[in-house]
Amino acid sequence: MLYRPPCASRRRRGAALVELAFVLPLLSFLTVVGADFGQIFYYDLTVYNCARNGALWACDPVQQANSPYTSVDQAALADASNLNPTPTVAQTTSANGDEVIVTVTYQFSTITGYPGIPRNWNVSHAVSMKIVPRLPSF
Repeated sequence: MLYRPPCASRRRRGAALVELAFVLPLLSFLTVVGADFGQIFYYDLTVYNCARNGALWACDPVQQANSPYTSVDQAALADASNLNPTPTVAQTTSANGDEVIVTVTYQFSTITGYPGIPRNWNVSHAVSMKIVPRLPSF
């Protein structure tokens, strides 16, 4: 069995503390970046769902009559009740008038500012759907 002097364990504890001091800022940075990535993914998915819901409501006149929503804004923002500030909704019709296009835009702010990367991002999705005819064509 080898004999170790008692001072060797004290030096090892100091080395672990120095290693932690070097690694802790990097781990903190990666945690914040991971949280920002998760937020942007969540907001992107929510904005896409809002645009899809608005386009579904706007393309079907029968759905509009039976829906609890009275406008495309209400239908689109039904999934965005937890977003603050409220996303903006724009509805347009295609040039030949057979498609409706709903665009939802939301401004996302990161948790912290990173050098060289903007703090505010615009998350936007546009969904187009064919307008359903009132009478079926045979």
